[in-house]
Amino acid sequence: MSLQDDLNAVRRNLDELTRKVEQLEKQASRQKSEGGRTAAQDSSRMVTIPDAPYDNALWTDSDDEGLGARDRRAP
Repeated sequence: MSLQDDLNAVRRNLDELTRKVEQLEKQASRQKSEGGRTAAQDSSRMVTIPDAPYDNALWTDSDDEGLGARDRRAP
């Protein structure tokens, strides 16, 4: 692919993104004018996270993030 092809693809993607954002803005303004509640305002969808520590057994088979698996070396 040439540089021009890449630039054209980026322009198309940017135009599509712009259209999608405009659509979302219109939907949001319509919802606001209709008095619709958003998900953030709906307290029935809120989940309480307890302060108690997690059970260490949850992490038994997990890898260290960014470090890879414990039994292998990074390249």
